[in-house]
This record gives sequence, structure tokens and C-alpha cells, in this order.
Amino acid sequence: MAKPMTKTQLVAAVAEAMGGEKKAAGAAIDAIVAVITKEVADGGAVTLPGVGKIYCRERPERMVRNPATGETQKKAADKVVKVTIAKALKDSVNG
Repeated sequence: MAKPMTKTQLVAAVAEAMGGEKKAAGAAIDAIVAVITKEVADGGAVTLPGVGKIYCRERPERMVRNPATGETQKKAADKVVKVTIAKALKDSVNG
């Protein structure tokens, strides 16, 4: 399994693909992350064409077990971020 791409590597790859500067590519990536974070935190969803959909889902209150002690306790309702991968990306990886 290959190592995950770091932000520095991603910025360099985007700058090369755009034919621009690393500074501009880094600013673009930071802006995209900020927009996605704000939208998902506000309860919305963001679809990245060809990549997938990022959204927030609410989980109800539930009983959980502490594996160390075996004690069960009530866990409050919370929210989790989910990503649904686009079919195009799945097909490109598998085909």
C-alpha cells in the first residue's frame, strides 16, 4: 500500500496540473477545505464531482460498552461526517 499524499505533495501536484504557482494552489486547496468544513458543519452536504459526497449525519443516543471494564453506559447523540465515494472513482480504481 502506498503512503498517503501529504498536503505539500498535493499542493505541488495541483500547481503542476494548473501550470501555476504553489502558493496559489495552496490557497485554492485551503479555500476548498474551508468551504467544505463550513457547509458540512452547518448541516449541509458538498458533492465533489468524480470524487464523492461529504455530509453530516446525526447518530441517536445509544448504549455503549467500555471494553476495559465491560461497563455499559449511555452515549449522548452526536454527529458524524460521512463520505460516499462516487461511482466514477470506484470504477477508475477497480478498472
